Parts: sequence; C-alpha cells; structure tokens
Amino acid sequence: MKKIEKRAIVCLALVALLTAGVVLFVVRFGLYGGRWASFSANRHLYNSSGALAVGRVLDRDGDVLSWVDESGNRRYYENATVRKATLHAVGDPQGKIGTGALVAFADQLSGYNLLTGAYSLTGQGNDLYLTIDARLNYTAYQALGGKKGAVAVYNYKTGEVLCMVSSPTYDPADPPVIADDDPAYDGVYLNRVLSGAFTPGSIFKTVTLTAAIEKIPDLFDRTFTCTGSTDVGGQAVTCPHAHGEMDIAGAFASSCNGVFAQLAAELGSETMAAYVQKAGLTSRYDVNGISTAPGSFDLTGADTNQVGWAGVGQYNDLVNPCGVMVWMGAIANGGQAAVPQLVLKTEGGILPSFYLQKKTGTLIEGDTAETLADLMANNVAQTYGSGRFPNMDICAKSGTGEVGGGKAPNAWFAGFLRNEDAPYAFAVLVEEGGSGADAAGNVAAQVLNALVNGY
Repeated sequence: MKKIEKRAIVCLALVALLTAGVVLFVVRFGLYGGRWASFSANRHLYNSSGALAVGRVLDRDGDVLSWVDESGNRRYYENATVRKATLHAVGDPQGKIGTGALVAFADQLSGYNLLTGAYSLTGQGNDLYLTIDARLNYTAYQALGGKKGAVAVYNYKTGEVLCMVSSPTYDPADPPVIADDDPAYDGVYLNRVLSGAFTPGSIFKTVTLTAAIEKIPDLFDRTFTCTGSTDVGGQAVTCPHAHGEMDIAGAFASSCNGVFAQLAAELGSETMAAYVQKAGLTSRYDVNGISTAPGSFDLTGADTNQVGWAGVGQYNDLVNPCGVMVWMGAIANGGQAAVPQLVLKTEGGILPSFYLQKKTGTLIEGDTAETLADLMANNVAQTYGSGRFPNMDICAKSGTGEVGGGKAPNAWFAGFLRNEDAPYAFAVLVEEGGSGADAAGNVAAQVLNALVNGY
C-alpha cells in the first residue's frame, strides 16, 4: 500500500511538473512566438544572404521605403538621401541596425500571428506602415549637414513619431566597408534617438526649474545678479559672460548657470533626484517593443558644488533624446504625454492589426507645466527669435553640453508646439555643434517649418 502511495505521489509530481512546463511554454510562446518565428535562421523568411525576404516597409504616407524583388533581394527607396535618412527606422539587409523595422518588427512584416504562425495570404508578408514621414526625415538629415546627432519629433497626443534621424548613417542599398576605428562612422549602428545617452547641458534646467517652482515659495519674487562667476559650495560655477540683474524668467532666458546651480544646491540632492525620476529622464520607454536607453542622474558622494553643476545639466548627467522628447510632450500636454510609437498599422495579414496608444504617468503637475511652458515661450521671444518659427506657438530650451576631451560641446534644442493643429514635441542634438540655440536651433527650425508650413 505504501509503495502505491509513493508511486502516486511521484506520478502527481511529474504531472504537476509537466503542467507547469506546458503553461510556461504557452506563456512564453504568446510573448515571444513572433521573435522565435522571425529568427534569422528561418529560411522560410530570410534569403541566402541573411536579409528578410518578405514584407514591405512604408512611411505614413504610403511611400515604399523597402521591399523584396522577384529574386528575393531586399530593395530600398530610389533616393539615396531618403535611404540614409531613414536607415535607423527601416533597417539594413544585414540586420546590424537593431531598431530598424527589418529587425525590430520582422514578425509583423512576416505576417506572424498566434493562430497561423508566419503564414500570409500572399506569401510575401505584410505591408508595415511606420509612423515616420520620409520627407521630414529627409529634411532633418539635410539640416544636420553631415554632423553627428539626433533629430526626433512626435505627436505628444497620439504618440506617433514623425521624425527619427540618427547620424552618422549610410546608404543601405550600397553599404560601405566600415573599419572599426573609422571616426566618420563612429556609432553608426547606434540609433542615437532611442539608444543613446548624452550630457544634456542647459535643457536640463527645465527639471531644476520645475522643482524650484514647486519647492521655493518666493521664487518669482527673487532677483539674481550674475557677474559671470557664482560661488556655490565654496567653488565657482561660471557663465560665458555676466548676465547682470534679473528675475527667474530672465535667468531662464539667459540660461544663467550661476542661478540654476544655486537653485539646485538649495533644493538639495534628494529633491533633485526625485524630480529627475518623476520627469522620466532616468526611465526606459517601450516603443513598440524597442526599449529606449535610460538617462542617468547620480549624485552619490557629490558635494554642494557638484549638485549645483548637476542642476545645470553637467556633472554626471546623461539623457536620452527620446526621453527628452517625451518630457517636452508632458510639459505641453499638462503633465502626461503619449508614449512614442513607430508602427502605424500593418496590412495584408489574415487578422487586422491593432496598436493601442499608451500614456506616461504624471511627469509634471498640470499648473507647474503651464507655468514652465510660458517661461519656455518667453525664451523663444527673448533669446531665440520667434521669427525663426513662423506660424508656431513654440516653447523651447537650448542647451550646450560640455563633454571634455578637447571636443566642442554638444548642442541641444528641445521643446514643443502649443498649436492645436500641431501638437508636436521635439528634441535635437548636434554632437560637437557648439551653441544649442544656433546649431541645434537651426536644425529644429528647418524641420518644424517643413512640418508646419509645408515642404
């Protein structure tokens, strides 16, 4: 009798393990089945050279950016500049660009679904429509003028990314031989918009100002005097030149390092870290399954002067361009913004595609967002020049991120439009570009002008 009981217990344990294994497999199949089916070793989907041999990639207007010819070879748009401008969104035949549609959305291109696997009605895969506008990417790439950097624009109400350009880039239809130490192609396979993290410089002052608005009651009653050098924690925080006497609006428009270092030191490291985290700048976003790079704000062991410099956007600060863009969208949208998405729709499959819009949490309180937006609009009127942005109610902040090593600083320009018919947020980075208002601001002006006023 005891032997029967022991054997029954063993059998029940084996059944339990088998059931658990089946459940685990079903869950993993539901989560990762598309990734398994679109693995590059699947000869049903990939040609002999390793390129995805099914599916077309189109932009939001239906321009075909990549397709497969009758011989099974991957082809690209006829204009070489468009091909370069959309490389990091579309992808390359070799699959080196991990954020490109040919890798990131291979399952959707193949027509994969849980019921039929990778079978499609035509046998040629699906049409995958991206949210990007190829013409806008072309404009952004041209505006960068060969400089390394990133340009991102999205609709902060719907999440649709209209522009995503990363440079350096290359022509996927005629890929060059790239040596590992070739500076012209440094980080060429990295999508700087989604996967890069960079010193923010003064665009970070939007976070410091947010904390100051909420935590310093007499902020708007204060006046500040800048002589070009300010003592913070017993050491100097310098500005390019003396700004003189000003209120907080003037300090923000002048981007006075001394004032914002003092504010950060007064707020303290814990408060600053909490506001950076709330702003989402140290978080990752899921962009149709692509995880963005997180930023960094580490004040471990920092003294008062270093906290001041961190509040200016220097010290150890790092931000991701996509994260900055979403932060700008949250300010524009009263505290929350849509999470970015790159896939508009797919067509040609047995089952229709559905892409649900997602929102961030509250990155900034609504009344604070409104106050900050007005101050950013004042920046444009007082410093950057409203005439550069015709027919736009634009709010912006420039930044100059010092990177050291004898290199010129990185130029930033980030902000948003408050036009009801143009709810766009943007982030522009020009590596070693120098002045944010000039280098990155000029890129932003060209891209936004094309978007709002026509090509």
